[in-house]
Formats: sequence, C-alpha cells, structure tokens
Amino acid sequence: MNITKTQFDTGNGRIINLETGRMARQAHGSCVLTVGKTMLLATVVSSYDAKEGIDFLPLSVDYQEKFAAVGRIPGSFLRREARLSDYEILICRLVDRCLRPLFPEDYHADTQVMITLLSSDENEIPDTYVGLAASTALMLSDIPFNGPISEVRVGRIDGKFVINPTREELAKSDIDLLLGGTAKDLNMVEGEMNELSEDEFLEALKFGHAAIQAQCAEQWNMVEQMGGKKPVREYNHEDNDEALRERVIAETSAAIREVAESGKSKKERSEAFRAVLDAYLTQFEGHEDKDRMVRLTKKYFHEAEYNEMRAMILESGKRLDGRKTNEVRQIFTEVDVLPAAHGSSLFTRGETQSLTTVTLGGKTDEQLLDSPTLHGTSRLMLHYNFPGFSTGEVRPNRGPGRREIGHGNLALRGIKAMLPKDVPYVIRIVSDILESNGSSSMATVCAGSMALMDAGIQLQKPVSGIAMGLITNESGKFQILSDILGDEDHLGDMDFKVIGTQDGITACQMDIKIDGLNWDMVGQALKQAREGRMHILGEMAKSISQPQGELKPHTPRIEVIEIEKEFIGAVIGPGGKIIQDIQLRTGTTISIEERDGKGFVEILSENADNMQAAMDIVKGIVAIPEVGATYSGKVKTITDFGAFVEFMPGKDGLLHISEISWEKTPTMEGVFEEGQVLEVKLVEVDKKTGKFRLSQRALTPKPEGYVEREREPRPSNGGRGGDRRDDRRGGGNRRRD
Repeated sequence: MNITKTQFDTGNGRIINLETGRMARQAHGSCVLTVGKTMLLATVVSSYDAKEGIDFLPLSVDYQEKFAAVGRIPGSFLRREARLSDYEILICRLVDRCLRPLFPEDYHADTQVMITLLSSDENEIPDTYVGLAASTALMLSDIPFNGPISEVRVGRIDGKFVINPTREELAKSDIDLLLGGTAKDLNMVEGEMNELSEDEFLEALKFGHAAIQAQCAEQWNMVEQMGGKKPVREYNHEDNDEALRERVIAETSAAIREVAESGKSKKERSEAFRAVLDAYLTQFEGHEDKDRMVRLTKKYFHEAEYNEMRAMILESGKRLDGRKTNEVRQIFTEVDVLPAAHGSSLFTRGETQSLTTVTLGGKTDEQLLDSPTLHGTSRLMLHYNFPGFSTGEVRPNRGPGRREIGHGNLALRGIKAMLPKDVPYVIRIVSDILESNGSSSMATVCAGSMALMDAGIQLQKPVSGIAMGLITNESGKFQILSDILGDEDHLGDMDFKVIGTQDGITACQMDIKIDGLNWDMVGQALKQAREGRMHILGEMAKSISQPQGELKPHTPRIEVIEIEKEFIGAVIGPGGKIIQDIQLRTGTTISIEERDGKGFVEILSENADNMQAAMDIVKGIVAIPEVGATYSGKVKTITDFGAFVEFMPGKDGLLHISEISWEKTPTMEGVFEEGQVLEVKLVEVDKKTGKFRLSQRALTPKPEGYVEREREPRPSNGGRGGDRRDDRRGGGNRRRD
C-alpha cells in the first residue's frame, strides 16, 4: 500500500490526522480523517460521462453514522442501519451547500460524495470535520473541483471564541456556529446563538474563516506530498451553439426586461415570461433539429432572464414586484385561527403563507431519537410541510425531503432559545406552507412564534425571521435585497436567513454562490436584516404581542409531583399494575422517571376533577401514615374477624371486630358493606411487618367504668377464627394488586 499521511493542530490543542491509500482505494478519491477516537471515511466517485439531456450537476452527498462506531446495535426491527436520520440528513446538507458552488458550471456528471463515521469519540462532534474530510477526498481525485474548502465550528465560552469545541465545551457556549468556505471566501454559514449582536456575529465569522484558511492550506500540503494535483479529467458535458445563444439573448432581452419591470405577481409574471418564450419558439416549427433547438433556446432564454433581472436591480434598485431593495412585502397576521388547536396562527407575507399549529403533550409524546451519536428523546419538534399546491404544482406527497427537514430545523433553532426553561409540555409545532414565493422558512419562524404565544407558552420574547439576497456584477457594484422572492433567490448570489428578537440574532443560515464576498457586504446585509426584522415584529404585534396568560380551555393540563426515589416502585406497582389502574380510574395519562435521585410523576389530564383525583391517589401512595391521625376510609373486604379498610390510596389497614365499638360486636354480619365510607383512626403501625391497625371506637369517648376485655386466643389448628386471617392476609399495609 502507498499510504500518505499528514497531521496538524486545529488551533485548540487537538491533532487532526489525514490519510489516504489505506482504505477505499477504488474510489476516485478517498480520505480517512482521525481526531481522538473519531474516524471519518470520505469517498468521492464521479461518472466519466454525463447523461443525455442533463444540464445541471447531479451531486449527491451522503453522511452516515455506523452504530458500531459507538458500540451499539441498531434498535430497528432488522437490526441494521436504515434510512438516514434527520440529524444525518442535516449534515449532508451542510456539506452539499459548501461543495456544490465549487464545481464547474459545465460539469454535469453524476457525482457522489459519501462520508461515513467509522469510530466515534463521545466528546468530539463529528459534523465539525465532515467538510474537511470530503474536500480532501475531492482534492486527491481527478474530478474537476475549484477547492479546497473546509468547515469549522465556532463557539464562545466566557466571551472568548473557540474553534471546534468539544461537546462539553459546547454545553457552556452561547454560540453554535458552523462555517464553510474556501481560503478566499465563506460560502456557507449555519447556527444558533443567544441573541448575538450583528457586530459580534461578524466577529465570529472572521474568527472562523481564519481557521478555514489554515485547514485549506493543510489540504494543499497533502496534495503536494502526493506529487501535486492530479490532472483534471477531460469532459465535454454541454451542447452549445454560440450563434444561437447570441441571437436568443439579443432578440428576447427587451421583452424580458419589460416583463421584469412590470411589477406583476408571481403567477402573472411567470405566464408573461412563458408567453415571450412560446412566441419565440414558434420559429422552430418544422425545423429538422427542432428538439435540440428548443432545448438550447430555453437554456439561453433563461440566461437572458438572469442577465436582465440582475441588471434591472443593479441599475435602478427596482425589484421584480416593484419594491425597493430594503422593503418588506405586505404582511397579514392572525392567531387562534383553528378553534380546536392548542395554539395556531396564520402568517402571510406577500405571496408566502404559513398556517402553523402548536400541540402540547406529555412525556409519552416525546420523540424517540435513535442514531449512533444522537440517542434519547426530544421534547420539542418543529415539522415543516411544503405541499405542491403551495406553488401551483402537481407533486405527490412522499414524506419530508431534505429541504423540508432543513427548513424545519432552522426555524426550530431560531425559536427554541426563547422558550422558557420550565415548560412541562412536549411541544410539537407544525408549519404547513399554503403559498410560497420565497422565504417560507422565515414565515414558519414568525408563525411559530405567534402560535406558541397563542397557546399560552410563555415565550421570553417574540421571534421573527427574514431572508436577505445579494446581486453583484463584475465591476463590484452590489445591491442587498430584503425579504427575497423565489426568483430573487434563484437568480441571486446569496440567500442569507437571519432569525432573532428585538435584542439580537438567535439563528442564521447563509448560502453564497459567488467568489468575492467581502465583509462590507455581510455587514450591510446584517444591518438591513435587523431593520426588516424589527418591522416584521411590529406587524406580528398587531395580532399578538405577548403570550396569552392562560392555556386554552381544551388544552390538557400537566402537574408534576416530586417524590422520594424509594416510592417510584410503589407508584408503578408490579408490572405497572398500580399506575395503569390509576390511569383507568381517573382517565389521565401518567408517566414517571428518576432524575437526580428523585422521582418525578407527570400527570396529564383534560379534566380538572380527574387531575385532582389522580394527584390525590399518587400523593396518598407516597404519603407516610401518621399514627393517631384520623382518616376517611373505604371498606374493601369484610371478613369474620373485621374489615380491611383503604384509609389512604394504596394503603389498607385492618379494622378488627374488637375495634368497631366499645361494646362487643358478636359478628361481622350486617355491620358494614363493601364500599362503605368510614372514619377511622390509625392506632398502630407494626414495626416489623409494617401492618396498619385501625380503630373506630377510638374516635368515641370511652364509656365510664369500661374494662378492656381479652381477645380470644388465636386458633392453633389452622382454623379461620380469631386473628389468624389477619396474620395470613398481611393485615395493614397489604398491596391490592
């Protein structure tokens, strides 16, 4: 084997090792990255020819974590790795967004980048290193790629920025920011933070980019060890006709500019562009090579659209819908739009609309997480749905795609910092996009914030989001666009989503498609985003400015009772019999868990009386009976020597026939009925057995001159008389299960 290795310090004292030539040697490029006990294998393979009719890069990025990496067997039925988890998909997106802009525009071969977690150090976060591993594999191949790139995580602990913090360090950080880019530019940013100011955010970006530059240099060092960069494979994936291109652009640009400047709605504008194109295509009817001419004309027409719309914005500052560059579309907001939901809102901004609901549940509604490095439960969920009708398209519903998962995660990260720390509920937020023309993920943030407040969740501050765009030209002129449309996202150079409160940024996502982004552009975009965010918060406040004081009447209530650890078993009962009986009798949902040496019983009920009944039973089970105290008990069983009375929930005591009255009770026949309620006094707890002895007569005055009579001796022949059954039945503290 011809193995090449290199290592370097990440800047925080930890060593990264890069290696090639030992694993996956038939891939077109491969790299093993090791830091501590974490090992990532990155491979890249690309077809040598493009498929016919493909005019884009079919790039797929897959990240998978092996359960063996953490010494676990999968919990699925088949006991093997299955479809990618949401967490793995989010990492795929991070790498894809960094790599994709750096492939040549005319390279259209199927390309697959795979990163596999082979071994995991529990304190290292693998997604910090996936971009570096993937880029190194590409740099060691002959695939055309304008890299290298790398990705780093930036944290801030006690006011000091940290590169690639460990899990322990990240728990202390008020920033969790992933940056990706080349030695020259950043092209991907995503993360969450605790109300960071715009200046602090910019400082974090600069700090992280310096680390990216160092890691890009290390990749070049490894390439040099391999004898230099491999010659890039030859390819010719585009069919072009330069004469046709010039003619299409020259003959359609004026009509395109006219439509672009008309300020029409999305639907009207699309129809107008289509009419221009259809009219132009009529000239190819009967052409001997019609299919090719039509295909190329559509391609060049799109290029003309790209040029004219960008030129219009740069020259006049006028946008497709007639707005100024810093103007936000008209906003309409409503709350409590769905009477049966626990919380709901409708947020409409221009032609983008989100209907968002909040549902509150108990512990049994927690989301189960079962991936190798993300295992446990989650009490907060945000699901983003993007049906075809929202854009007037026919599209089958096949579950959430990577885009839906990514948008939902971003909105969740922006909102969660403002949730109170003591929310007893499991919270599910669902955003259904009913209309879309850009910034639907930011509409989800606004609608989600409003729905939470409508549900009575005491959000610390309202949260809003805005998507910013960028248009540039070769001379360095640029325009920052607030609240971008779908076409402006598609035709622009940047999509920069900023989420926050009136006091700072809580989450962000930035994708940049060009070289040459400078810090002045980012600074202006952040300033303009803040202005837009404040405007949107003001519009939201017209419907709801602070959380409702109370939950809605139909929202289930939750009460949590803290108990001593040793009582957990008593509440659950053998095989869960006690807790199941309580739920059946009271119509509640009860869960119990141990935390920090204590037991926490969570009771969820939609009825106040049922809630109180369940709480009384649980409190009774964990209560310590007090000798000398009087209790209201219920007769559970009648025997010939007395009655067993449940004087506290789950606690039975023996009311012996001799303790019913000061006068002798000759027989138990007709004295009590099962279910009868009695006032009894606890007169004794047996120290050895824990049995309870009850008395009724102790609640009445002792008759004058009364002489205590002796109890009949216990039979020795196995008979049922006297106190023998008391002894056999367990007397006092017997469990009725």
